[in-house]
Amino acid sequence: MTHSQRALIIFPTFNEKENIEKIVNAVLPLDPRINVLIVDDNSPDGTGKIADRLSKDEEKVFVLHRTNKQGLGRAYLAGFKWAIERKFDLIFEMDADFSHGPEYLKDFFREIKDYDLVIGSRYISGVNVINWPMMRLLLSYYANVYTRFVTGLPLRDATGGFKCFRREVLETIDLDAVQSNGYSFQIEMSMRTWKKGFKIKEIPIVFVDRVAGTSKMSKKIVREAIWMVWLLRLKSIFGKLN
Repeated sequence: MTHSQRALIIFPTFNEKENIEKIVNAVLPLDPRINVLIVDDNSPDGTGKIADRLSKDEEKVFVLHRTNKQGLGRAYLAGFKWAIERKFDLIFEMDADFSHGPEYLKDFFREIKDYDLVIGSRYISGVNVINWPMMRLLLSYYANVYTRFVTGLPLRDATGGFKCFRREVLETIDLDAVQSNGYSFQIEMSMRTWKKGFKIKEIPIVFVDRVAGTSKMSKKIVREAIWMVWLLRLKSIFGKLN
């Protein structure tokens, strides 16, 4: 991997005015390859306006505005297509609220040299989550146990959202066929990557729950994840994960 490659970090945002400028300013200086795409779902708190200002002031910051809140998965899919059209080589998923530490980006850049998808894992070396209530931590941990059992996906943290894809992976996946939208979106994208024979590497991160802003977790997201893993297993059995 050379420094002539271009990397794009996609930040999906909805009401992240307290975080977006700070996270953009934190990641851009870390590597000359880094660019940023903010995908904003018409945040009523003015996040989109802040994003536009950042884009005007910095040539490596781009903004994709969507008319309403359509969910995490739809935001990333829009970002993926945008990145593929512009031939970015490395495409990151990353939260805007600092729960995904910018300091780990150097580890992603190192590992993506030899792998096709690198995932920041909260559970590859013990349980590395800070500031979550015990019930949410147990829900997350056992959701990953459940996912491995149902799908066979060999990941400790299949629901993690700190990722780096090579563009070739996303070009191979039929993005229009991706059904998931909540946290099961992460499972589905990893399943599709794995089933196509790409190499996946989990690297340890410490996940720190957001300090500013509010969590997007909901019961609907949890319900979707419960049934979606069975749908993914069936699609896998019948060779439908293209």
